[in-house]
Amino acid sequence: MKRRGFLAALPTTALTGCGYRVAGKADLLPKNLRTIAIPAFSNPTTRYRLTERLPAMLTREFIRRTRYEVITDANQADAVLTGAVVGYNAFPTVFDQRTGRAASVQVMIVLQIKLTERATGNVLFERQNFEARQLYEISVDPLSYFEESATALDRLAMDVSRQVVSAVLENF
Repeated sequence: MKRRGFLAALPTTALTGCGYRVAGKADLLPKNLRTIAIPAFSNPTTRYRLTERLPAMLTREFIRRTRYEVITDANQADAVLTGAVVGYNAFPTVFDQRTGRAASVQVMIVLQIKLTERATGNVLFERQNFEARQLYEISVDPLSYFEESATALDRLAMDVSRQVVSAVLENF
């Protein structure tokens, strides 16, 4: 029985000794950064809700997961995270065979994101074509129909904020 306990602990010991670590825990940004500003994203698409939700969700995620203070004034921040929603597409993925109506829709957005150190102008992180997707279902019964596209965009903003904060912290 003692040998089995040793063998069970061996993979954990080997992984920790080889430089492996839990994802999302690194912080590769300069240590002198204390504040980040996240202004409204630009958005040439017709989906205005994204530009409202993304900065708010990113702010929440930075506060929740990092040591940085998120402030509103970009002129006072150590770093500024700017972004733009450059693409939005929604298309049906599943159709109801009986009615021919869409039963499931895939939403895809493309973002440009850049984190710049304000004092030096150095780009700390940049992603030109950050792509995110969200799938949602549409009720085929007209009596129980519930519009879920706004909820899907909220879920998409939450997923994007998690991915962006992880990517920025790990410079991935």
